[in-house]
Amino acid sequence: MSPKDEKTSPRPSRSSVPASAFLPTTRAEADERGWDELDFVYVSGDAYVDHPSFGSAIITRVLEAHGYKVGVIAQPDWSDPESIAVFGEPRLGFLVSAGNMDSMVNHYTVNKKRRHDDAYTPGGRSGARPNHAAVVYSNLIRRTFKKAPIILGGIEASLRRLAHYDYWSDSLKRSILMDSGADLISYGMGERSIVEIADALAAGLAVEDLTFIDGTVYRTRSLDHVVDYQMLPSWEEASASKRAFAESFAIQYRASDPVKGGRLVEAYPHGVYVVQNPPAAPLTQNEMDAVYRLPYARTWHPSYDEAGGVPALSEVKFSLTSCRGCFGECSFCALTFHQGRIVTGRSHESLLEEARAMTAEPDFKGYINDVGGPTANFRGPACARQRARGACVDRRCLGGSPCPALKADHRDYTGLLRKLRRLPGVKKVFVRSGIRFDYVMADPDPERTFLYELAAHHVSGQLRVAPEHVSDRVLAAMGKPPREVYDAFCDAFDEVNRAAGKDQFVVPYLMSSHPGSTLAEAVELAEYVRDMGFNPEQVQDFYPTPSTISTCMYYTGLNPLTMEPVYVPRSPREKAMQRALIQYRNPANYDLVREALEKAGRQDLIGWDEKCLIRPIRPKKRDEDASVPRKGKGGAPAKAAKRNAPAKAAKGGRSEAGKGGAPGKGGRAESGARDPKAGKGAGKAGAFKPAKGRPAPKAQRPGRPPKANGRKGGIRKGR
Repeated sequence: MSPKDEKTSPRPSRSSVPASAFLPTTRAEADERGWDELDFVYVSGDAYVDHPSFGSAIITRVLEAHGYKVGVIAQPDWSDPESIAVFGEPRLGFLVSAGNMDSMVNHYTVNKKRRHDDAYTPGGRSGARPNHAAVVYSNLIRRTFKKAPIILGGIEASLRRLAHYDYWSDSLKRSILMDSGADLISYGMGERSIVEIADALAAGLAVEDLTFIDGTVYRTRSLDHVVDYQMLPSWEEASASKRAFAESFAIQYRASDPVKGGRLVEAYPHGVYVVQNPPAAPLTQNEMDAVYRLPYARTWHPSYDEAGGVPALSEVKFSLTSCRGCFGECSFCALTFHQGRIVTGRSHESLLEEARAMTAEPDFKGYINDVGGPTANFRGPACARQRARGACVDRRCLGGSPCPALKADHRDYTGLLRKLRRLPGVKKVFVRSGIRFDYVMADPDPERTFLYELAAHHVSGQLRVAPEHVSDRVLAAMGKPPREVYDAFCDAFDEVNRAAGKDQFVVPYLMSSHPGSTLAEAVELAEYVRDMGFNPEQVQDFYPTPSTISTCMYYTGLNPLTMEPVYVPRSPREKAMQRALIQYRNPANYDLVREALEKAGRQDLIGWDEKCLIRPIRPKKRDEDASVPRKGKGGAPAKAAKRNAPAKAAKGGRSEAGKGGAPGKGGRAESGARDPKAGKGAGKAGAFKPAKGRPAPKAQRPGRPPKANGRKGGIRKGR
């Protein structure tokens, strides 16, 4: 899809909302409200954007709704204590968040190279926050205000709440409480716990006595008052043994359910214990509706106008968060730790009310950019018993095969999309946060109504989905369905496109170097790319972000849920070879591809046959295709790109979830699957170039492999 076809509303250069509509950011703004003293000061690594896709906006507005006076210090100068003292010492405490993303993911690529931009900073400039921002801000506050309570929140603190592997230092790190000097962590989606914390502090309880609130983590020197807990391997044990760390992670993972999850204790030297209380219960639908009904300004603070605003707002400003939680459980995604497996959907009326408000905004052009969340087509619990009994600890809802109890039903989501696209002033409603194609295929609807309407009304040329790989061995490690499910989905998508009179494409996200992938599996993926006839312009290496199953595999070489060994591609050379294999048509990758094929014993793919990946002789010209040309001349036929049309990925890529907020539209939260900031705004993450001079093999329809056995259904025509 060309840029001119991208139906996104342009990013405004000015806020158009006065500062008085925001919470105070300066002493003068607090004085205008008549506030001599604030109850809380919220310190954030992001610029101040008062929109419900930003965790800072939700938490501060929730506290405001409960009668608390809150000020915001956004991106303070961490070298200057005065920057943290704008409002003086608050009555109840400081709230600290690194922002909507882990600051290390925000700063570094998977190759540990420093990024040159930051979408959450005015003008997109980098360098406005420190590495490990939550720790740095907290220490700055502690040095400046010795006795003020400090509560950490947000994605960085949530995923580092206990001992965790830190990819950037290639080491195990302690709980963030130990390094930050903070008193509490409010982990996960924090609306419920932050109000309980505020009410307890306002009632006169000391912060060290707040040991009873679900969704929090605290330090103690005595376990006398701690009941019904499970002792994790100690810090010393986990540091000394990767197996012990894997065992600890498995316990933590299984305790992430708010119904079945228990209290965990991690011991540190010198008689210190870190205690994690059970997760807070997810908000009910009515509670979620109330959160999204709060009086957000829905834009950045006007002090950023001169810099051109905050780029991260552009994709989410006219997007709707319809749900929270995810039972997809991809191994490389931290959502189970952050939002949980129990999905809660907002009511239709709440979403319609927000959409109507959007249409009244002066820069709204008629396009709702997304209606989704972690996974767009999840709108409620996976099964009838999940809400009351919690998620199962011994099996996944989807994974390799759907649980028999899974209720795959798209009727509610389909009905919601119909209502939204009928609203006056709405030209088109897009679904961009990503769908689980295996959930679509599990839906028993024989007419595939949802898939038809998705193709007919909510896709503009391309549907981005995430098979990630094609090797069933790697897919099992990822927690993804077998390859045949993806192939069957593509067949079904082609059917509904024909029925809808559309010529649209499935664009797959692919990943290299995930644990479980040897060179043999990487070659298998390269052969699949060859048979599809497309050129992935950018492929993402697996990114080991904190607190995912895949990251635990990467560090320990063990699957923590089974304790079975897992192969891990670690060396930069092998990771480069695996990536190059997927992009084998790039002449610059010739040497790496040849080395990989020889190491894998696949010299049969070096030659002149049409099935070969590269020629025996390195191409002389840099712009010459290094791979073997197919029979015939000229470019591939248009339909050869059915699964791979050239594309610019939706801005926002796969962003991380901010505390209390929605993931950036693109859909994945703190995912190891894909660098959340790949390219500029993830613009290249899903881009594909059609193979030059490569008609598909004669036995196949252009751009398609032999059809997999997949369930078929009739297509409902006409709407």
